[in-house]
Amino acid sequence: MLSKFTREIELRGHLIDSLILTKVFSGIMDLDGEFQILEISIGKKKHNESYVKLQINGKNKNQFEKILDLTHKLGATNTIQEEVKIKFAKKNMIMPDNFYSTTNNETKIFYRNKWINVKNMMMDKCIVINNNTAKCVAIRDVKKNDRIVIGESGIKIIPIERPRDKNNVFKFMSSNNSSERPTSHMAKKVAADIFNTKKSNGKIILVAGPAIIHTGAGESIAMLIRSGFIDTILSGNALAVHDIENAILGTSLGMNIHDGTLALRGNRNHMYAINSVFQAGSISNMVQTGELKQGIMFECVTNNIPVVLAGSIRDDGPIPDVITDIIIAQKKYKKCLEDADLVIMVSTMLHSIATGNMLPAKVKVIIIDINQATVTKIIDRGTWQALGIVSDVGVFLPLVTNEIKKLMQSHK
Repeated sequence: MLSKFTREIELRGHLIDSLILTKVFSGIMDLDGEFQILEISIGKKKHNESYVKLQINGKNKNQFEKILDLTHKLGATNTIQEEVKIKFAKKNMIMPDNFYSTTNNETKIFYRNKWINVKNMMMDKCIVINNNTAKCVAIRDVKKNDRIVIGESGIKIIPIERPRDKNNVFKFMSSNNSSERPTSHMAKKVAADIFNTKKSNGKIILVAGPAIIHTGAGESIAMLIRSGFIDTILSGNALAVHDIENAILGTSLGMNIHDGTLALRGNRNHMYAINSVFQAGSISNMVQTGELKQGIMFECVTNNIPVVLAGSIRDDGPIPDVITDIIIAQKKYKKCLEDADLVIMVSTMLHSIATGNMLPAKVKVIIIDINQATVTKIIDRGTWQALGIVSDVGVFLPLVTNEIKKLMQSHK
C-alpha cells in the first residue's frame, strides 16, 4: 500500500545538459526522500527535449512538502493536472494567507483548461488573474477583490536552461563568480556579448555606481553611450554628482582623477557640483547652457539616453534630477527594465539588488565589482542567473571598451 505522502510528477525540457534532472535527484536524496523513475525519454539531439515521470515518496508531511517545493521550483508538475486555486483579496494591499510567492523564472498557470503565461515576471510577488490574463503584482498594488493565486497547484515554473551558443559568455564561466579568471579574456567575452546583444537590437541597461568615476572608468562608459551600446542608466545621486564634479573640476570627491592626488580644498568640490546643478535647475539645463561639456551625464543628455536616479537617506543635496520618493523611483526602474536583454551592474550593491529583484531570470546579468562579497551577496539575494566578475572596474571597463572598438572596426 502506497504512503499518503506519494505523488507522481513529470518534467519536460533540456533536463540532462542543464543538470535539472541531477538537481531533482540529488535534492530529493538530500531531503532523505525516495523516488522511482516511471517513464523517461532522453532527447537524442542537442535541441531535443527530454521527458521524465517520477514517483516521489516522503516519510512525513513536513519532509514531503519540502520535496514538492524543491521539485516544483525545478519545473515539475503533477501528472494529473489541477486548476490553479484562487482567493479574493479582502482589502487593498492585503494578500490571502496562502498566496503563491513568485520566483523570477518564467511561470505558467493552468486556468480554464489551458496554460497561461504570467506577465511581468519578478521574484517575491503574487499572481493576480484578470479575465484570461495573469501577471505578477507587488503587495502595494494589490486591490480589494483581486483574484490572487494561492498554493502551488496548477503552477508550472520553467527553469533557465544552459545556453547552447558556444560563444556565450555565460557558458564560459563554470562558476557564478571568481577573481581567478584571466581578465583580458573575460573582457573579450563580455565585449562580445555586449556587441552581439546590440547587433541583434537588444536592450542593454547599465546599473552604475560612483566607483566608475573614482577609478577613472567614466570615459569608458561615456564611449559606450556615444556608440549606442547603452539604452538606459539606473543609478543614484552619487554617480551623477561625482560625474559632474569630474567633468567641471577634474576631481571625484576632491581627488584628482588623473594622478590620485587631493585637490586644494577638494572636500568642497562635490558640494560645488551639487550647487551648480541647483543653479542650472537640472542636468539637461547644464548641458544646454554649455556648463556641462563632457562625462556620462553629458552623453546621456546629448544622446537622449534615459537616466533614473533613485534617492537615498545618505544623499548630499540631492540634485534636482534625483527621485526622492522611493516608490516612484522603483516604478521608474521597473518601467525602464521592460524588455531588457542584458543588464550590466557595476560597483553598486544596493541598486543592483533592487534591479535584480525586478528582473525575470531569462534576462542576462553581468555584475562587475572589486569586492567578491558584493558580487556574492547580489547573487545570493536572488539574481542567481548573473555572471559575477571580481575585478577593478577602472581596469576592466577600459579593456571591455577597447575590445568593443575592435569589434566595431572589424564590422565596418
